[in-house]
Order: sequence, then C-alpha cells, then structure tokens
Amino acid sequence: MTEKRDVSPPAGPSPLRSYGRRKGKRLSPRKDRLVAELLPALRLGLGDAAPEDPCTLFSVPVREVWLEIGFGSGEHLLWQTAQNPDIGFIGCEPFINGVASLLGAIEDRGLKTVRLHDGDAREVLPWLPNIGIARAFILFPDPWPKKRQAKRRLVSPALVDALARVLARGGELRFASDDVDYAGHALRAVNLNGAFDWLARKPSDWRLRPEDWPETRYERKALSEGRKPVYLSWRRR
Repeated sequence: MTEKRDVSPPAGPSPLRSYGRRKGKRLSPRKDRLVAELLPALRLGLGDAAPEDPCTLFSVPVREVWLEIGFGSGEHLLWQTAQNPDIGFIGCEPFINGVASLLGAIEDRGLKTVRLHDGDAREVLPWLPNIGIARAFILFPDPWPKKRQAKRRLVSPALVDALARVLARGGELRFASDDVDYAGHALRAVNLNGAFDWLARKPSDWRLRPEDWPETRYERKALSEGRKPVYLSWRRR
C-alpha cells in the first residue's frame, strides 16, 4: 500500500522569528496614505476563518490562486497579473517599503486580483486551506550565505511541508536564487520531502529562465555582478 501523507493544518501557531529589515527609508506621503488606507482593504484576515476556496478572497471571479512568498517591490507579481488577469494572487512581503511600492501600482492599475500579507509568509501558510493554491513562487530570497546564518534561510523542511499541504495536486512550485549553495539547499529540501517532482530534464531547464518568468531587479543585479541565477521548478504530486 502507498503511505498516505498527513496534510492536516498545524494544530496551533508555533513561535516564528523573521529576519531582515521591516522598513527602509521614510515613505512618501502617498505611500503613507496607501499603507494606511489601501493595505487594510487588501490585507488577509488571518484572525478570521480561512475560506474553503481561496478564490472567494477576491471581489472579482478568478480561476485559481497563486502565492508569491517575498515579492520585493512586486515586479514579478505585477507582471504575472498582467499576463494572467483571471488568476488571483496572494503576495507576502515583510518589507513595508516594498509593500508600499506594490500598493502604488495596484492603485494605478485598479487591480482587483491581489490580496496581501505585510509579514512573513509562514504566518499565512497555516491559515490557508488544503490544496487551495495552484502555484507558488519563492524568488531570490535572502541567501544568508554565512554558515552561522544558515538557520535563517526561508526554505526549510517545515516550509516545504507547509507548501505541500496548500499546493493542489499538479500545482507548481518555483524557486530562484543567485546563490548556488542556497539553490542546492532548496533543491535537497524539496526533493527530500517526497511530495514534489523536480521538472528539470536537462541543464538548460535550471540555467535558463522560462519565458513566463520575468526578469526582476534582483536578477539583473546578480547578472551585473557576475552571478548566474538558478531556476528550479517542481510539480506537486
């Protein structure tokens, strides 16, 4: 018999420590307004019961929901919304300056298909229902390259377990990093989980960015400094 995986959500919250900056330079008056007025309207209500169907989180009909963990200033998320107007997006980012930048674009474009969490994605994952997310992105997270910092890395067996629970069967997980050691760390963590199939069949599958995966400022910076990004994709079994 095939062993069944337990995909039940955690019984309760666990201690969570996030690393990295919460805020950078002072926000402009417009961004201050957006954080005060627009963000509360888009913020996920983690204190409420999670919907059985994440599609109902949006005020317009969406076909499925994608999750971006650490969206920076929102470049990738915004590109995906333009290319996929029938998809709902949940974006998580603890750096408030990046959140404010995305809020400006959301207001300018009148987007109705984005919900936000201005904090650690690991606060959102236990709240989401089982198999409710069709695609998840973790793009260029902080690599914390020093050995003593390795425990700070976002990708861990616990995170992969959480993603395995919320991703639908056939759903896709995408990861990118310009740190080869971190890419190897992520590859091992996801592959050892047992719930994902790595989609690479040849070196170009992880060396070249797919056409539906736009370049971000982090990638441009890495390339300008001589670092070659690694692009990894898995399919949820």
